[in-house]
Amino acid sequence: MTAVVIAAWLLILLVGGRMFSQLNDLGTNDRVQFLPSSSESTQVNEVQDKFRQQGFIYAVAVFTFDEPLGERDPALIERAVRRIDPIEGVFTFNATPLIVAEDRVAAEMVIPLDSAGELDESVAALRAELGGAVSQASGVYVTGPAGFAADIIDAFSGIDGMLLLVALGAVFLILVVVYRSPLLPVLVLATSLAALCGSVIIVSGLARSGAILLAGQTQGILLILVVGATTNYALLYISRYVEELRRRESKWEATWAALKRSWQPILASGLTVIVALMVLLVSQLDSNRTLGPIASIGIVFALLASFTLLPALLLWAGRAAFWPRKVAAFSGADVTRADVLTGDGLWARLARLVAKRHRTVWIVTTLALVVMALGLTQLKADGSPSSEYVMGESQAREGLHVLAEHYPAGAGTPAIVLVDTERMLATTEAILAVPGVDSARITTLAGPAPITAAGVQTFAPGVGIPPAPLVIDDQVLLEVTLDDAADTLAAEKTVRELRSALDDVGDDILVGGQTAIDVDANAAAIVDRSLIVPLVLLCILGLLVLLLRSVVAPLLVVGSVALSYAAALGVSAIVFNVVFGFGGADPTVPLFAFVFLIALGVDYNIFLMTRAREESVIHGAREGVLRSLVFTGGVITSAGIVLAATFAALGVLPLLFMAQIAFIVAFGVLLDTFVVRTLLVPALAYDLGRRTWWPSALSRSESPAPSPEAVRPRERVSA
Repeated sequence: MTAVVIAAWLLILLVGGRMFSQLNDLGTNDRVQFLPSSSESTQVNEVQDKFRQQGFIYAVAVFTFDEPLGERDPALIERAVRRIDPIEGVFTFNATPLIVAEDRVAAEMVIPLDSAGELDESVAALRAELGGAVSQASGVYVTGPAGFAADIIDAFSGIDGMLLLVALGAVFLILVVVYRSPLLPVLVLATSLAALCGSVIIVSGLARSGAILLAGQTQGILLILVVGATTNYALLYISRYVEELRRRESKWEATWAALKRSWQPILASGLTVIVALMVLLVSQLDSNRTLGPIASIGIVFALLASFTLLPALLLWAGRAAFWPRKVAAFSGADVTRADVLTGDGLWARLARLVAKRHRTVWIVTTLALVVMALGLTQLKADGSPSSEYVMGESQAREGLHVLAEHYPAGAGTPAIVLVDTERMLATTEAILAVPGVDSARITTLAGPAPITAAGVQTFAPGVGIPPAPLVIDDQVLLEVTLDDAADTLAAEKTVRELRSALDDVGDDILVGGQTAIDVDANAAAIVDRSLIVPLVLLCILGLLVLLLRSVVAPLLVVGSVALSYAAALGVSAIVFNVVFGFGGADPTVPLFAFVFLIALGVDYNIFLMTRAREESVIHGAREGVLRSLVFTGGVITSAGIVLAATFAALGVLPLLFMAQIAFIVAFGVLLDTFVVRTLLVPALAYDLGRRTWWPSALSRSESPAPSPEAVRPRERVSA
């Protein structure tokens, strides 16, 4: 049976390993695809395809020159660009006319690219070819939506292998230090890899069938979550397995006993994470909504591997898995009844501190967490410039800065307005009156043409003065250039004011474009945050009530973990602003951090409190908490360090979103491990005593609390 289980997982490992590298190709970074269909940006994007060739994404080519351009130079440059040898996915012959800056030392062209093709390769080829085509240019940049999308793809490209190596390497080193064994870490990592490969097989199949839409960051999050969760569950099982090996000679009996005593907390921990993730299904953003089931699939495989593959591998290896340490059987000795509270170890001493100073401990730790949480007032999570999304080198970001030096900062990435022909004049006048709007153009049969307040009548219906506007389904398309760069908060403010002004003309006039997409995505993310956070807390609270058969203990656990999350976010806000100098955070960052920290933080408290309940049945509520702290201290601390290191590995991705998630979750996990689970929860539970388990029968147990003398270290007796 053991060989069958190992062989089955080996097959999953081989198949999933081949598919892992393909998962990134199935993802997308186009934010508009994740917006709800009811948003203005989505509606504009659908109609906009009728005015432009469908399936195109636009790049902005920016040229700079050492000397001002002469009268003939623009035409020569434009022809040179259009004559570039055909590049797959690039349509230079459909590019807009060259627009020369007022200082005549810069020029720009908007070039369409096939959004369904290999965008990163098309942009790379375009960047290479443009430099040779426009030889008189001192600088050539490709920016705009296509440029930024290509830079993001390049940032993800090939990084998953490095992320996996960094995560597994960190876990391996920590496990070697913890267990001082070369074989056991390999068995744990093999279990984690098998769980990851199993989830990749299912997720890839769903993505290929079109059942789910993968966001670009999904693969990295799935990898880290599965490796971290599987390792956590493995450490809990191993701790129980070691206990049973010390009580039994038979490996088989020890395996079944360890499974019987560990399956409930492991399953409860997994279900907690799954429930928290599945709450994301109520999100307005598809990127959040699809992450729920995708990550849940990973947790399911983490549980399956922990319940089948890991026990099979440890049964196969036996006591040799812990070599060079010896795990000898003590011929019937019951380690759970050993006099653990009077030992000299760290956790025994900590248990005695909690028993003696429990009220001081929980008051001081609570106040410390509250002080940390005050940093939330400095959190800037209403959006960050998309130009800062890619950390490090980005030609698209450099090109955007060059554009801002010679043109209105919003040039090349205009807001899009769709309006019917009857209200075109009133709409144009309203647009030009909005502060923050530099200029407007209208799509005509001959291409975009400028509109000014003085020349707006040129396009009055029936006048017939060329160039005539392009009308589709009785609608015209207006491009609005903003004073500020399209990815800035100032541009978002202008778009909101633009929408407000156009509502006075007609509430069915739509405003879209890149800035509007950011506005709609950020608004949806903020709504999601307000809805999902309380739902996750309620769902986890309900699960804990069922698991612990208590109301007070779940409230204690959820409240402490929520306070820990607030403290982690508060400290992170200060670090982001002062140390790293980040311009802000995406609104989804606090949401993702919350889901991961709450779900995974509750895991450790489940390990602690389920053991506390088990011990309380025998030894009473207060001593049960202390014994649980001693028994679970080492394994939970190890698990917390491993999980923090795993999430910290996300920092190797040169993406602002991932770096912020990595720091918040890693710091939060360590805070929960060393403060909340080690001090706050045990001290509160000890202070409450049997009331912790109200209203279960355990809350009515009259078992006495241990006296200070009972938990005082015994004096050593010389032989």
